[in-house]
Amino acid sequence: MQRSLPRPRSITAVVLLAVAAVAMAAPPVAPVEDVRDVIHGVTVKDPYRSLEDLKSESTRRWLQGQGEAAAQTLARIEGRDAMQRRVGELAQATGDVVRGVIRMPGDRVYYLSRKVGEGQFKLVLRVGPQGVERVLVDPAELGKASGVPHALNYFVPSWDGKTLAYGVSAGGSEDASLVLLDIASGRLIGAPIPRVRENAVSWAPDSKSLTYNQLRALPAGAPETETFLDSTVFHLKLGRPEREARALFGPLVNPALKLDRLDVAGVMFDPGSRYMIARTTDTTVPEGKLFVAPVAALARGQIAWQRISGFDDKITDAQLRRNVLYLQTHAGAPRGRLLALDLARPELRRAVTVVPEPAEGVFTGATLGRTAIFAEVRSGFNVRLLRYAGTSRTGVDVAPGIAGSAFAVPDPAHAMADVMFSTSAWTTPSRVMRVDATGRVSDTGLRRQTLPAGAPEILATELTVASHDGARVPLAVLHRKGLVLDGTNPTLLIGYAAYGLTIEAGFDSRNLAWLEKGGVIAYANPRGSGAYGEAWHRAGFKATKPNTWKDGIACAKYLIDAKYASPKTLGIWGTSAGGIFVGRSVTTEPSLFAAAIFDVGEMDMVRAELSANGITNISEKGTVKDPQEFAALLEMSTYHHIEDGVAYPGVMLIHGLNDPRVDVWHSAKTAARLQAATSSGRPILLRLDGQAGHGIGATAAQSFSKQADIYSFLLWQFGKVGVLP
Repeated sequence: MQRSLPRPRSITAVVLLAVAAVAMAAPPVAPVEDVRDVIHGVTVKDPYRSLEDLKSESTRRWLQGQGEAAAQTLARIEGRDAMQRRVGELAQATGDVVRGVIRMPGDRVYYLSRKVGEGQFKLVLRVGPQGVERVLVDPAELGKASGVPHALNYFVPSWDGKTLAYGVSAGGSEDASLVLLDIASGRLIGAPIPRVRENAVSWAPDSKSLTYNQLRALPAGAPETETFLDSTVFHLKLGRPEREARALFGPLVNPALKLDRLDVAGVMFDPGSRYMIARTTDTTVPEGKLFVAPVAALARGQIAWQRISGFDDKITDAQLRRNVLYLQTHAGAPRGRLLALDLARPELRRAVTVVPEPAEGVFTGATLGRTAIFAEVRSGFNVRLLRYAGTSRTGVDVAPGIAGSAFAVPDPAHAMADVMFSTSAWTTPSRVMRVDATGRVSDTGLRRQTLPAGAPEILATELTVASHDGARVPLAVLHRKGLVLDGTNPTLLIGYAAYGLTIEAGFDSRNLAWLEKGGVIAYANPRGSGAYGEAWHRAGFKATKPNTWKDGIACAKYLIDAKYASPKTLGIWGTSAGGIFVGRSVTTEPSLFAAAIFDVGEMDMVRAELSANGITNISEKGTVKDPQEFAALLEMSTYHHIEDGVAYPGVMLIHGLNDPRVDVWHSAKTAARLQAATSSGRPILLRLDGQAGHGIGATAAQSFSKQADIYSFLLWQFGKVGVLP
């Protein structure tokens, strides 16, 4: 999921961990109420409705008791502390973490960096990849006074390199304020601007002003479903106070455009263009509306925006280079293509194809260079970077000798003749490479991670598995080379499968702590992902969503049949929208699994749209107001498919109390229902963190602790370790 309001933090400062059983401290029992809703003639029971009231003293006490019981249990799992130390050791031995690299004119390279031993990512700048690293923003300094961890949500340097705009939030809330920094002096410019959550900040071509999307300040008593409605794009001259910002675009600003209340917009510029583009989405699905106006209109009063496209045109990304707008679309091309539209005559029918739909694989995005287009095409779990130059409709792989994937480093100003790209593979750490105009590839040195000494040699196998209806589901299986496949290996199946998002090959040092113990990790891309393009996404969408967990179940059965695991040693993990994948797999075929991880998961889909972020997800999941979509939501709702007396596997539900995307009551209600219903005697644990949200902005320590809890819980439920007295 995408967004939501921050949750109250008064429950406890840090209620960590979760996993319970045997003679452990018993978690408190939630009150049961006979709550029934009749929706389109269907009676829907909701016995734990009261847990949605997070301001209630009884709910806070229940959550605190659940979190404390889980923490006590996890602390007693044999080898749990050693597991956390090992996860941290492997991360430190791998080296510094670098992510979010972008490249600006003058070969200025900005990126987020977390050094070995540090807790949070800093924003740094180098002039040239080999230049001296300069720290621009250190969120750790912001959290010292309050004791609450802060994180960077986004950053946007000005075209001239003099000013930096960035968003910062606390405690995982993602409730970001926009901050402006004078890079030369290191001084802030003006006061932070609140409620600028979306990464929709853009600098005007002269770098003397910028635009940003700001949410309304809701009046007291307003329902949280109003949070993302009627947001406005403002235009602010650099150095002027927020009160002088001019409303530029939005439902309340442009009534003649007939925008929807949930059209959350951004305005984009290019330093070489005389046009500006307004683009809307609902913050969840990328399709939206596009409008164009001359940049010169910023100096005038009312701007005459001209509409280019709407939702039905299926445009999922737009980039402006000089006076041409490049449009990524799946209209007439289920595997994607790239169009170019001359803004001198901005009728969509005049757009021409510049990157065709691939004959094989899926076009996933493009980076515009000075003289070429660098297109990313995914096949299976890997992405290749293809260079399109001139009028050629055939892309050339820029790094054919690089194993795994290659992703272009963003060049927002389209100023570079060469291209930098990141590598990604299952078994080796990522690198940031450069390919020059002659095709020579070199390592920039921005990432210097290495495999830890003594790390096991990992074998990665990519295959497809036949699902219930014969569809072939992509599955990647990782394990230590030479592992005996006898059905006894601790095995973890991971899936997401929503919004067309697709798991791609990538290295994570934390996985080594599992793999070196003889564990197996399997990544699935069921329907609902975009593994084969938009058609695959739509085959796990609303009424077709059952394919998502049926594909997951097929992958689980394959892992058992192939002797990677057995039902005694198989676990399943899903995060956020992946809560549907994991929750409905477990409630449909509970006997397949010994354990499951419900991680900040969407669990109650019938009530989801009543939350701030739930309303933004109607386009992907559906609404209870529509009879057919209600039926689909009820079918995909884990909470409503838990049955009394069923022997469910051990379940650990994980949630941050400040989660702005999936309300913590999803996990709370599901934990209460599972604890009351299961007959297996296995634990149902609710692991809570009072200084975390949806996972974004988590510190290194939070990350290591969570991973150790997951692995330890699984090993315990698989019978590989015991619990200490």
